[in-house]
Amino acid sequence: MRNNIFNVAEAKKHFSDILGRVAYGNETIIITRRGKPMAKLIRVDAVEGEEHLLKAKGWLDDSDDFFEVIDKIVQARANHLPRLMKDKGK
Repeated sequence: MRNNIFNVAEAKKHFSDILGRVAYGNETIIITRRGKPMAKLIRVDAVEGEEHLLKAKGWLDDSDDFFEVIDKIVQARANHLPRLMKDKGK
């Protein structure tokens, strides 16, 4: 069996091959950084039949506090500078 887990450097080096394996070989590829999974590459058409949270309706009211909390988190992340960017400014 071929390796389906690549670190970022390997994924960059073999991107074309990986993309072909996903698109034509119907494989799922995991990209890791420092041993932690960061992304999953899957065929585009593989997603269409799966259930998504966006399709769930009625379990939260539009006025639920959840949405206000999420909006605040998204706003804070938009203003967040990654640690690597902060270090470059020193």
